Amino acid sequence: MTRPILESLGFLVSLCGPRTLARSGNLLGRLIKLFPGRRRIARGALEHHLGYSTAESRALVHNNFQHTGRSFLELLHSRKVDHRFMQKRIRIEEPERLESIIHTQRPIVAITGHLGAWELLSGFIALYFPQRPCQIVVRHPKNKALKEMMLHFRAKNNVEIVSSKEAAPRVRSCLSKNGLSGFLVDHNSGRSQSVFLPFLRDYAAVNMGPALLALRSRAIVWPIFMMRDGAGYVIHNHEPLDTQKLEGTLREKVDQVAAFYTREVEAMVRKYPEQWLWMHKRWKTRPKWEKRP
Repeated sequence: MTRPILESLGFLVSLCGPRTLARSGNLLGRLIKLFPGRRRIARGALEHHLGYSTAESRALVHNNFQHTGRSFLELLHSRKVDHRFMQKRIRIEEPERLESIIHTQRPIVAITGHLGAWELLSGFIALYFPQRPCQIVVRHPKNKALKEMMLHFRAKNNVEIVSSKEAAPRVRSCLSKNGLSGFLVDHNSGRSQSVFLPFLRDYAAVNMGPALLALRSRAIVWPIFMMRDGAGYVIHNHEPLDTQKLEGTLREKVDQVAAFYTREVEAMVRKYPEQWLWMHKRWKTRPKWEKRP
C-alpha cells in the first residue's frame, strides 16, 4: 500500500469519534481473524500458556482480535488525548502515585506491554510530563510508508519516537536529563539481547536493554498500562522499582529489573487476557539449554 493511500486512510480514521473508532477497530479485528495462521498462534498460546480449553480459546480469540484491531486504529487517535479526553474517558488508579512520579527528580524508565490501548499512552505521557524530555522506543515496521504514517501519528511536541535499533545512546541522553524513556517489554528478542525468565508457564526471551539502561542511569522503573474499560479507559499506575536499592553484581541487578517488569506484564495479561496481543510469536526465541524433541 502506497504512502498517499495510507496517509489518506489514517486522516479519515483520525476524524472518527470514539464509537466509530471502536466499531471500525472491531471490524478490522474480524478481518485479521480471517488469517488462519494468526488465529492458530493465538489459540495455541491461550491453551498452552493460560490452560484454556479449545472452546474457551475460540471464544476469547474472537474478542481478542477485535481488541487488536482497535489497538491499531487507536494509534490514529493518540493526538486526541487532551485534558477534555482525560476528563471524559479516562480514569486513573492511584492518582497520588501518579503525582509522585510526575514530581520525582529521578530519571524514569516507563514499561508497558502490547496490552489494551498502548498506542494512546504516548498522548497520556505528552499530557502529564510536559516539562520533562520524553521518548518512546518502538520497533518500526519494514514497510516504509506504514513506518512514516505511524511516526506521523505517534509524534508529539514533547515525545520523541525512537527506533529500537538506535535506542541506547538516545535513551542514555534522555535519562541523563532526568527524562522519561518508555519501552514495550513483552515482545520476543534475540538471545544476545535477552535473559530467559518465566513468563506465563514457560521461559521467554526478555529484552534486558531497558533494565541495563535503567541501572546505568539510576532510574526508577515505572509500570504503566492503559486498559479499555467499557466505553472508556483506565490507567493502571503501579509502584515503581528503585534501581538504587538493588544489591548484587550488575548481571544480578539486570536479572532483578527484567524479572520485575516481566512479572508486571504477566499480572496484567492474566487480568486482561482478551486485551493482549496473543497473535505474535512471544516465545519464538528459545534458550540454548532447552532440550529439543
